[in-house]
Amino acid sequence: MLDSSMRKIIDAPLNRAGKWLAKAGISANGVTLAGLILGLIAALFIALHAYTLGLIFLLLSRIADGLDGAVARATQKTDFGGYFDIVSDFLFYGAIPLAFAIANPEANAIAAGVLLLAFYFNGATFLGYAILAERNRLTSKSKGEKNLFYADGLLEGTETIAFLIAICIWPNLFMLLAYMFAVATFYTAIMRVWHAYKVFGSMVKPK
Repeated sequence: MLDSSMRKIIDAPLNRAGKWLAKAGISANGVTLAGLILGLIAALFIALHAYTLGLIFLLLSRIADGLDGAVARATQKTDFGGYFDIVSDFLFYGAIPLAFAIANPEANAIAAGVLLLAFYFNGATFLGYAILAERNRLTSKSKGEKNLFYADGLLEGTETIAFLIAICIWPNLFMLLAYMFAVATFYTAIMRVWHAYKVFGSMVKPK
């Protein structure tokens, strides 16, 4: 919901940093890998109850996640780069709830499981919509230049990062915040399915 507005703020500095990294010989895939490693380190710290360190590495990971696209735009975008980026994102977003479940299984395990189910369902609707959009040549740059079509939803990257920051700051509220975010994620996924039905329901599959 907030990604389009956020892009107006962050695109310019990200693109400048991306050009600098590209001139230094750093590849977009290298930045994606660095972001994934930083994110997994964040999850490790969270699992060990080091929530402040987890938050620091989480933020560094998300900065890298924004920079990889900027480096790609400064050099050359590839299909694998987009694929690697989305795979890394899914792994990162799954690792953080798992880390909270490990940190306090009695309090957090069920909430983390529900949240992961919501992420799984939402991810399926997101990727499925992107496939249909590609097949029908739908395009959008409202979320910046992406390899995949990004369908609008109640929750997007900005809201998700805000949620992750919140649970690192207030880990004792993880269960409550996770259930709330899971409900919003389920709503986003269901609305995306409904939107896909309205857009693609009457389209005939090409032979």
